[in-house]
Amino acid sequence: MDTGSARRNKVCPVRGVDYYELLGVEREASSAEIRSAYRSLAKVMHPDAGGSSGGFRALQEAYDTLRDPARRRAYDRGWAHPRSGPRSGSATRPPRSGRAPWNRPFGDDPDFVPPKPDVDPDDLGWWRLVDTGQRVRYAPVASPGHAPALTALCAWFFLLLPVFALDLSPLGLVVWLAMVAAAAAWAFRLVRRYLAATRTDRAFAAEVDTEVVRGEVDDERVCERLTADLLSEYLTRLPGARVFHGLAWPDSVFVDIDHAVLCGRRLVLVESKSWLPGHYQTGDDGSLWRNGHLFRGGGTRLPRGLAEYRALLPHLEVRAVLLVYPSRAGEVTVDPTDGALVPPMTPEVFLDEVGAWLAEDPAVVDREALRAIVDLVCESTAA
Repeated sequence: MDTGSARRNKVCPVRGVDYYELLGVEREASSAEIRSAYRSLAKVMHPDAGGSSGGFRALQEAYDTLRDPARRRAYDRGWAHPRSGPRSGSATRPPRSGRAPWNRPFGDDPDFVPPKPDVDPDDLGWWRLVDTGQRVRYAPVASPGHAPALTALCAWFFLLLPVFALDLSPLGLVVWLAMVAAAAAWAFRLVRRYLAATRTDRAFAAEVDTEVVRGEVDDERVCERLTADLLSEYLTRLPGARVFHGLAWPDSVFVDIDHAVLCGRRLVLVESKSWLPGHYQTGDDGSLWRNGHLFRGGGTRLPRGLAEYRALLPHLEVRAVLLVYPSRAGEVTVDPTDGALVPPMTPEVFLDEVGAWLAEDPAVVDREALRAIVDLVCESTAA
């Protein structure tokens, strides 16, 4: 199987589909039966085997939902209660439309295109504070830097002055020569370390750190394209920022995360969402609310993605954000995001808050993190 092709089959919510029927299992099926059914169907439904990408995404979403006990219970509750509410004494069954109430279109306008975010850089507190001319530094730092080597050289030349200015005794001359030799050895060692580290940095830049932006976004995925443009236009102002599109979880072959930005020892994972206009906020338990009601119009796998990347890169600060665009005419607003595990944000809030967070270490690239993330960027199947 071409893993590059497989990774581009993004799992996304599927409307109007009974996941049990899609997998061909009973509603009482065990986890083992669900897993077995999925594996059998995946062999024939994968695009590489002649299936459609849409059908395979539906299969993947069905499997991801039913194999997770909490998501399966929520899904079963949605199917068990028709939209109008259960009647006394009536059997619980799916609505006539065959669609889970929390999976319906929710008034999306199929012809609506979200406007491109237009943020004035002067409104971003961190924008002018960033020195775009800074040289990129790699961490962990292998070089002693310029200062120690220059100091050692200056000290060595300073020790040469007494031979011209003073009439040294034979003993004094011996002591002086010993000091000059020690200073020279110290300076030579520091200069060698500096040159070796410089060569290492250049080799890493040529081999690994070759691009500021990696991965591609399908132009038909409008919200993802808007986010990709947003990241490239604003966050690449940070010399050490590296932008990624289409990331897999470790040991996955699918696109599990829409976007990510690495800068210094900080990483932000981003998922682009097209949801109804309204006011979004996160509950204390991590649940998502819209206009004061529990939001049933979409889900996210970012909590798992956040856990996966925190385990993969424990030395980094990792956070996750839902970037929300309106799915029809109207405005999206959000609550302050302090303490939320995966907060919803508008593009303006994202650039202000996350941009400032990344800008605290704007010119550093973490070697270990960059290598790991580059290996998880999914290849495009455009060719």
